[in-house]
Amino acid sequence: MKFEKYNIVGSLKKRLEEIAFKRPTDIQFKAIPHIMEGEDVLAIAQTGTGKTAAFVIPTLHRIEAWRDRPIKGATPICIVMVPTHELAIQIHKVFIDLGKYTSVQTSAIYGGAEQDSQIAKLKKGVDVLIATPGRLFDLRAQGHLILDAVQTLILDEADQMLKLGFLKDIQDLMRRLPKKRQTLFFSATIDDQIKELAYSLVLKPIRIQISPKDPVNKNIDHGVSFVEMDDKRFFLERLIKENSEKKFLIFVRTKVRTERVVKALERVEIVSKSLHGDKEQKIRSEILDEFRSGLLKVLIATDVSARGIDIPDVDYVVNYDLPDIAETYVHRVGRTGRGVKRGRAVSFCSEEEKNLLEAIEKWMDKKIKTFEISKEDYEMTLDFSDAAAFGIKDAMKEIEDSGLHFKQQKRKKNKNS
Repeated sequence: MKFEKYNIVGSLKKRLEEIAFKRPTDIQFKAIPHIMEGEDVLAIAQTGTGKTAAFVIPTLHRIEAWRDRPIKGATPICIVMVPTHELAIQIHKVFIDLGKYTSVQTSAIYGGAEQDSQIAKLKKGVDVLIATPGRLFDLRAQGHLILDAVQTLILDEADQMLKLGFLKDIQDLMRRLPKKRQTLFFSATIDDQIKELAYSLVLKPIRIQISPKDPVNKNIDHGVSFVEMDDKRFFLERLIKENSEKKFLIFVRTKVRTERVVKALERVEIVSKSLHGDKEQKIRSEILDEFRSGLLKVLIATDVSARGIDIPDVDYVVNYDLPDIAETYVHRVGRTGRGVKRGRAVSFCSEEEKNLLEAIEKWMDKKIKTFEISKEDYEMTLDFSDAAAFGIKDAMKEIEDSGLHFKQQKRKKNKNS
């Protein structure tokens, strides 16, 4: 069924036609009719399958078609709660883009930015408010935000918010909202905690789950290569240089390691930038804009800073470090292969990380394909590197840092057992 057949308001349908939104994705096809009817929805779908538009389109329609819409003020009709600044900015842009010809007013509030301009926008009136938990509660406590008129609550990346410790914030928010409302949960993964939260806050939600047997989008060719910790930078260098026109998103474990990888690439004349929580919000936004536009081809990021971010045309995702949390693998590789485009993801697994690989495969209930490296090719990669002549100190530092990390993890595990 094409979007032109949907019973949505003309102003929204005009915009969808203009930007060539012709057919809904699976998650959009299954979720949009229920959301338009005002039902509660628990939606689970792989990253990159169009989850954001699945709630933006029907939300815009419902507000635009609402004849008795409240007078604008600091009383939003819809709240979208998200875990990170970047995701708030991204979803705000989608609402603005798809709502171009509607009268729906949208704003975003988040920490890391001065609040005066955000307060000023609230005072002018807003229908849809996208917010991170901290700033949402700050402005409500200061009296700048009233929640009495909220008709729809959307929790995006719900699993990530729970993992970041926002469960109490979500529960507090629920107590302050009207009991009669629509609640939507969207996530790429689901576990018992999310199900428990969802079913404790809503009555009989419509559960929609796309491709539950394989959490990784079928458009992504993903696999693992076994590379020793001190050799990873050489393989990364070769991969980038042999695909110099491609766009790379590279995940590492810590903020410190993002900067270390940037410096290692700089030594071999590869331009890259880092994205992590210690950078000011303005700088983070500028870096993401550069990466989206293609001016920046290589971005080194931590998980929190890149979670849920929709960056077009990422050709390669590289797990320079395997994630400590198994399901994070799905969110990482899902940054490529967005929509109908194909993508490629490769993970570098050292001897110390094999237990993490086993955990990921157990969580996925399937083996990850191995990208084999012959002995000759392995040695050729080390010889290929421009950094080979002055890399021993960095190699020793990486080994030291990695060893410390795994010792800490082991001590923690032993303590809990």
